[in-house]
Amino acid sequence: MRPSDHMDSAAPPARTTTDDVNQPALGLVGSVRFFWRQLTSMRTALFLLMLLALAAIPGSLVPQRTADPNGVTQYQADHPQLFPVLDKLQVFDTYTSVWFSAIYLLLFVSLIGCIIPRTKHHWQALRTKPPRTPARLGRLAGHQRITVGPDVLADGTTGLPSVETAVTSAMTLLKRSGYRVQRFGDSVSAERGYLRETGNLVFHTALVGVLIAVGVGGGFSYTGQRLLVEGQTFSNVLGSYDSFNPGRWFSQSQLHGYNLTLDRFTTTYEQKNLNALGQATNYKAVVTARTKGGTATKDTIQVNDPLSIGGTNVYLLGNGYAMHVTVRDGQGNVAFEDDVPFLPQDTDYTSLGVIKVPDAVPDQLGMVGFFYPSAVKQSTGAYASNYPDDVNPLLSLQVYTGDLGLDDGVPRSVYQLSTKGLTQIAGRTAAHASIELKPGQTKTLPEGAGSITFDGVKRYVSLDIHHDGSQLYVAGFAVLAVLGLLTSLFVPRRRVWVKVVPTSGTGAAGPDGDGGPDGSDGSDGSGGYDLEYAGLARGEDPNLERAVEDIAKRHVSVLGVRITQ
Repeated sequence: MRPSDHMDSAAPPARTTTDDVNQPALGLVGSVRFFWRQLTSMRTALFLLMLLALAAIPGSLVPQRTADPNGVTQYQADHPQLFPVLDKLQVFDTYTSVWFSAIYLLLFVSLIGCIIPRTKHHWQALRTKPPRTPARLGRLAGHQRITVGPDVLADGTTGLPSVETAVTSAMTLLKRSGYRVQRFGDSVSAERGYLRETGNLVFHTALVGVLIAVGVGGGFSYTGQRLLVEGQTFSNVLGSYDSFNPGRWFSQSQLHGYNLTLDRFTTTYEQKNLNALGQATNYKAVVTARTKGGTATKDTIQVNDPLSIGGTNVYLLGNGYAMHVTVRDGQGNVAFEDDVPFLPQDTDYTSLGVIKVPDAVPDQLGMVGFFYPSAVKQSTGAYASNYPDDVNPLLSLQVYTGDLGLDDGVPRSVYQLSTKGLTQIAGRTAAHASIELKPGQTKTLPEGAGSITFDGVKRYVSLDIHHDGSQLYVAGFAVLAVLGLLTSLFVPRRRVWVKVVPTSGTGAAGPDGDGGPDGSDGSDGSGGYDLEYAGLARGEDPNLERAVEDIAKRHVSVLGVRITQ
């Protein structure tokens, strides 16, 4: 049954190996190119963005050294076994850790690798003319065919608009509607929605801007903490900070001169709801702020309401009680007089503090104290606080003598006292009971060690001073990202065609097959013509058919003709 001129194809060459596929190796250059294409794909960029968000979670679950060094110390005391593991994983330095930085840099490279080729392609697309009108518009979405009858206008007069008039008016209408138009013969090709891709590029470029602003701004930023007791003044100089964490490119010239004096700290407690009795409802620190060369002003710092001064934001992090005590040594000399902050241990502000007196004679003194704002004696004989306000303040002290180890050059925490090598002269294991003091009382220390006076109770606040010059840039790029995202989501990408098909009379075709020299088919449309409308969506566009219908109605209205279907 084969035709007489049929010839069989040549037989395939015999295989020289047993392998089914002989695939060439990628090599070094090919492997690098493959890796680069995978890294700069949009899928990888989105995955890295999600991974960066997940990697930031530990920073909100555990305290960070840059923001809350005291919290890290407390976490170490509360979780002595877990702390070394998390510390080795750099969880307490999440945002400067190796793994977080790696994700950050990969995302940065991936976004740039996505943006550059897409921007080039988008620029070329903006300069490209709309495509030619399809031969069969009936296959496209929203297709409408309207027959325009001859010699009758909508107002009853005679004289039908020419094909040229119909095409020209369609071009004008589409231009006013925001379309880029191009005429092909007796048809108009129009497209719009390039702003969608522009918004997409703006969104991704803004993300790169956020990454750059955060990275560069972090190098010039700094964060410091200061505990301030009522009546004390903080000056914005390096030596006044309790702890200070500068950026990589920080210089002391960035510290603008200003002072903050804590006038008073007040707390509002719940009084009506018995289920929440004693819970704090508001914290307020009233401060006097003085800028260099300026006048003093009264300001208030509250939770989530920082004070902006000297290029920094001053946040209220914590609060507690400070004991003003005076200690005299065995010779009756004043060896110590200061405000000693105590750290709260529970919601009722039972507080723990340490008093160190290295200048006492004949022996150095160390005291571990418990402060009860509203002291009540339990059935066991121990004290407890049943309310956070200082209704019935009581200070209980365990006293030690000996070498406090402050002269050996090893840094010591002001909130901890190592009792190794010390002798307890008042307390649980001593012959004398703990020293109990109310404000204004003075008690003699055992064994001729001296005396202590509890002068009164003050409040203190823990302040976090933060400077970040990139905040405005980050906010600006974030706004651009949101605007770009909204644009890419809600601006439709579509193409629309309007075609005039004469029903009688033809003209000589031009050399390009599209009609006469002006691109028309040479007909004047005196015998009537059909108007065809259709659209094509580039992506999802549920309003495409409605848009085509609206263009058809407006076009016919502009022509002012009576329609016959």
